Amino acid sequence: MDSGLYAAYNGLIARMQSLDTAANNLSNANTSGFRAQRDYFRGVLAGMPPGDLESQVGDAVNSFGILGGNTLDLSQGEITATGNPLDLALDGSGFFAVQTAHGIRYTRDGGFLRGADGTLETRRGDAVLDGAGQKIVVPTGDVHVGSDGTISVLTADGSAIAGKLGVSNFKGEDLTAEGTNLLVAREGATATASEARVQQGSLEGANEGSVGGSMKLLLLQRQAEMMQRAVNLFSNTLDKTAAEDLGKV
Repeated sequence: MDSGLYAAYNGLIARMQSLDTAANNLSNANTSGFRAQRDYFRGVLAGMPPGDLESQVGDAVNSFGILGGNTLDLSQGEITATGNPLDLALDGSGFFAVQTAHGIRYTRDGGFLRGADGTLETRRGDAVLDGAGQKIVVPTGDVHVGSDGTISVLTADGSAIAGKLGVSNFKGEDLTAEGTNLLVAREGATATASEARVQQGSLEGANEGSVGGSMKLLLLQRQAEMMQRAVNLFSNTLDKTAAEDLGKV
């Protein structure tokens, strides 16, 4: 049987899966700290027992790539000044640690607020953690955040150190996206020291722009349409061949 059908079909599936990823990246182009996901490909039967590759179908399709999954793009997003003293951006590799209802999560979104009890929180109400995994309480007053993440507050009684932001670094394969801009570390993953500089009064945008994201989405749509036409062509050809040959049997 012509392996072209398998190649076209695998190509169509891969492009349809890639479309979902590209659409999600584009929809979050304006989300602070969003990390885009990128596709990677593998052989369709890679990792299967050798005996399973000796079939006609196995030989036909194993040379053609399919979508293996997604990896996080950890490249830097654009940093924009906001003037808000509790807006913090990371210049370099690293992530803020926050305490959610489901455990510790990591984020590049530094749009923080002072909670009712003074706790430094995300807009979702998750507490921002220091290097020891403890909540940071910020007294009322003028807040200054150093490039190393040290938070000091000028209160009526004088300057006081509120704490130091916990900034952790991970390998891309150790993190999984959860929601729009939260990341969860896989079990057993080890955080390393981060050398990222904290910029006060700024926010980091997504690392997927609207223009680039739109172009990728359009390209994948056209590729999917091309693969669909190829599948239809091979399918019609096989139907015709089968009808003509079966009549001769």
